[in-house]
Amino acid sequence: MKTIKQYLKTTFLVTLGFALAQSAFALSNEEAAADLAKRVNDKSTIVVGTEGTYPPFTYHDESGKLTGYDVELTRLVANELGVKVEFKETQWDAMLSGLNNHRFDLVANQVALTTPERRAKYDKSLEYSYSGAVAVARKGDQRIKDWADLKGLKSAQSFTSNYGELATKNGAEIIGVDGLAQALQLVLQNRADVTLNDRLAVLDFLHKHPNANLEIVLRDKNQLGSGFIFNKGNTAVIEKVNAAIEKLKKEGKLKQLSEQFFGEDVSTIQ
Repeated sequence: MKTIKQYLKTTFLVTLGFALAQSAFALSNEEAAADLAKRVNDKSTIVVGTEGTYPPFTYHDESGKLTGYDVELTRLVANELGVKVEFKETQWDAMLSGLNNHRFDLVANQVALTTPERRAKYDKSLEYSYSGAVAVARKGDQRIKDWADLKGLKSAQSFTSNYGELATKNGAEIIGVDGLAQALQLVLQNRADVTLNDRLAVLDFLHKHPNANLEIVLRDKNQLGSGFIFNKGNTAVIEKVNAAIEKLKKEGKLKQLSEQFFGEDVSTIQ
């Protein structure tokens, strides 16, 4: 029978061996960057992390095919680079850690890198979509031409959202809702005058409901841009990806893809 001391020694050696084995197979950022650059140069396969559950950016259609704005753009860029693309789906919480651990070469999932901490760890390609706050009202309502015009109006908002804070800051009366769909419904029913939300989310709704008596009446000039996310050190590949994005923009393919999913060009600030 093993003594406790023998048991602990065995456990320690097994754990140490596992850790050493793991570290032996782990790539450094420099090694991973060199490997990715070689695969791109060799017209091989790149691995892309995405959620697959975040429409209209990355989701499965009725046939089960992975699609969405970010997914289809990735395929267009891969085609320009002459490489194959393999998507690996994962939850958002594990997305960047998967990039850290080199499970993916890049991430395509509407990431803007808004915090200094993230910008210190990752690089972003040229931005391929832009979003910011917009105000939605019934068609023909011309009362809102500036954020200050919200004063005294009823705005359907989630109480804890940034958009609710923006409406409150500008003097609107908040009508509490659970989300965008309910907010838009209240506006349609004339139980609220307006709702503030994300440009891309609103465009997605309006694109899917073209007969809704709603329109965007105001857009925030401050917009965030999303791009492909890489670990630091992939400058050569990012330059090639950026050139592909620029080419797609000039050829009108990015605009066409935007209109397919949103009904307007989201690859530019509007």
